[in-house]
Amino acid sequence: MTQKSTQEHSAMQRFFSSRLFLILLFIAAFLVALSYARAYYQDYAIRQEIKQLEQEVQNLQHKKLESFELLKYVSSDEYVEEKARVEFNLKKPGEHVIAIPEEFAFADDISESSSDILDEPLNNPTKWWYYITHIQPSRS
Repeated sequence: MTQKSTQEHSAMQRFFSSRLFLILLFIAAFLVALSYARAYYQDYAIRQEIKQLEQEVQNLQHKKLESFELLKYVSSDEYVEEKARVEFNLKKPGEHVIAIPEEFAFADDISESSSDILDEPLNNPTKWWYYITHIQPSRS
């Protein structure tokens, strides 16, 4: 039995010191390193996705706050009044509205054309008279 145990011990020693064991050990180490690298990359990818989702959550919360502010403004009486005036040409009871045609909307253009036509400047009431009656001043 001692010879048998010596042979087994010697066979195991030969196996552990052989190139086959070294190759198997290298393959096992490579597989362990490969699985570690794959797990590390998956962890990195998940962390990046978490950061991206957190950023998206912050953006959505910011949009939510903006939407609430917009909803608050749209629900306000000021907005309803503004829309009624602008889109539907409505007025408040007891309020008087003066409509100015677009061709006379800019007072600077009128005064420039008036001063070109006349040699002497017109006083303010005369300018208003010509503006209201839509009559062009004549040359003197």
